[in-house]
Amino acid sequence: MNKINEFRREIDRVDDKILELLNERMNFVKAIGALKHSSGQSIYRPEREREILDRLKRQSDGHLKGGAIEAIYSEIFAVSRNIEFPEKIAFLGPEGTYSHQAAQSRFGAQGIYLALNSIEAVFEVLSNKEAKYGVVPIENNTEGAVGATLDCLGRHQDIKIVAELYIDIHHSFATFTEDVKAIKRIYSHPQGYNQCRQFLETHMLSGVEFVPAKSTSQAARMASLEEGAAAICSHIAAKLYNIPILFEKIEDNLANRTRFIVLSDFKNAKGVKNKTSILAKTQDKPGGLLSLLEIFKNANINLTKLESRPTKGRDFKRVFYLDFEGHIDDENIQSVLEGNGKIYDIIWLGSYISEG
Repeated sequence: MNKINEFRREIDRVDDKILELLNERMNFVKAIGALKHSSGQSIYRPEREREILDRLKRQSDGHLKGGAIEAIYSEIFAVSRNIEFPEKIAFLGPEGTYSHQAAQSRFGAQGIYLALNSIEAVFEVLSNKEAKYGVVPIENNTEGAVGATLDCLGRHQDIKIVAELYIDIHHSFATFTEDVKAIKRIYSHPQGYNQCRQFLETHMLSGVEFVPAKSTSQAARMASLEEGAAAICSHIAAKLYNIPILFEKIEDNLANRTRFIVLSDFKNAKGVKNKTSILAKTQDKPGGLLSLLEIFKNANINLTKLESRPTKGRDFKRVFYLDFEGHIDDENIQSVLEGNGKIYDIIWLGSYISEG
């Protein structure tokens, strides 16, 4: 026991030193924030944060590895940004959704969040300068692209993609009831409920009354008000309504992931492993898409995503969303966009650090 107490005293000593160094770091952060604010620069610099994380991961030779370093420093970055200059973050609500979880994973628990009822509303709030950042889903690896996000990117050309993040979509089974046999009603969004069929069958819950909700967050709120009720919801929704999680990761497909994008009004500096997104309309003739793709091939630009969307006009024409490796300031990308921008009506959506 004496040895344990000795180790604990050493931990206290180290914690005191960590706190002292963090406060020293925040002094520099505050000074940088004042300079950025006076010159109109963005507080959030994803390429700088990635540079710090990569450097720390390379030099770490102790127990802390890549994932742990990223988790710790992501919160440090979030606190730092709030000290530099607090900014509002809009996201597709309500609170407790996976969009909320994605936003909080990037901007931290102390962020000033604005939950909105549609993806269009997020873009409009950013365009009106009512928030600095927005977080919306753009694709899911099982459900595909989020059409509303792609459409809004085309309509709101003042808003750019400044970062991306991937969130594993894990459903939780939350309830105040300790015995599953006593559960009388299950609340969830229909999509979430259907993604957990195997769990429900295994625990003999398939016959329990299912009540659909508009979101998994709403499901958690409803379950929190009713004895004998449970919710299939996100971890953050259960936490928001203080409902104990009885089972975690109950979805049938454990590989379910959603890609979210962070939106704002600035251009990122070049970083390591960049990605660029554009919208382009092909020429209305046979081989129009092939001609567009050959331009990227000839410039040695690697395409990573191609998605077709209707222009929603009477002529049934299509617009294409493309992701490719590189930054808009790269010489080969500049030559492609400048030389073919008018021909294909290209809209640059942003260049940012690739997390995929």
